[in-house]
Amino acid sequence: MTDTADQIIGIYRRHGLAWEAGRSRSLFEKVWLDRFRALLPCGGTVLDLGCGSADPVAGYFIERGFAVTGIDTSPPLLGLARERFPEHRWLLSDMRGLSLPRRFDGILAWNSFFHLRWDDQRRMFEVFQRHGAPAAALMFTSGPAHGEAIGALQGERLFHASLDGDEYRALLDAHGFDVVAYVREDPDCNGHTVWLARARSG
Repeated sequence: MTDTADQIIGIYRRHGLAWEAGRSRSLFEKVWLDRFRALLPCGGTVLDLGCGSADPVAGYFIERGFAVTGIDTSPPLLGLARERFPEHRWLLSDMRGLSLPRRFDGILAWNSFFHLRWDDQRRMFEVFQRHGAPAAALMFTSGPAHGEAIGALQGERLFHASLDGDEYRALLDAHGFDVVAYVREDPDCNGHTVWLARARSG
């Protein structure tokens, strides 16, 4: 499925606006966003990897006084984010190999990280570690088990992949994060598998 994985950036550049139009605004993620927010200092900084149009997830944090830096590879979606929240930073960049000259109180990769191949996901833990401030919160979604899956967006094949839960735990530990909460296929979050971790401060 390697060729399908290579198409992810192009798909969201071509169809990002269609995806955004159909994206739920119900904020079904709120229970997890609240848990993540509880680990952040008041008025802290959030790095949103795969921020899309910033609505509704980045907007949730902005409305609560956090400073958001969003990363995405889709210019149409970033254009919407800049229109909606011009006082925040929205950068056209690939999360893989990202190297910003600052660290953040929280790092979020909600429904974005799981579009990467297995090896790219493994390498992302160095990115998380490099951009996390002491005691930074980290939250990402994954699949429920090791494997690959294909969805669809506007008739094009949409790649997803996941490592095994034990490997995610090992990668978090090796890069200085402790698991705070984990739910496999959470029924209170539309069946998402969610990881919430916190960087060790010492």
